[in-house]
Amino acid sequence: MSIDTETAARVAKLARIRVEDEALPALAEEFNTILGFIEQLNEVDVSGVEPMTSVTPMRLKRREDEVTDGHQQDKVLSNAPDAREGFFAVPKVVE
Repeated sequence: MSIDTETAARVAKLARIRVEDEALPALAEEFNTILGFIEQLNEVDVSGVEPMTSVTPMRLKRREDEVTDGHQQDKVLSNAPDAREGFFAVPKVVE
């Protein structure tokens, strides 16, 4: 697949990126380079290779899933411009 300057201009417009007309040929060439690299990746045989999350085998740390209130009510409310009786106080917006 080859990207021409018209397609590059359309992609730039869809991405909401301003690209000057004289820069469109270079952008199209970059797109073609990226697509060429993707074509190379498609040629790699990955059958029998398991998906991995890291280059080194490791297990994620586990912890018990406990529901708590965070025990930080005072710290959280210290950021509020107005707090009353342990809650955020906000102006009434419904009449």
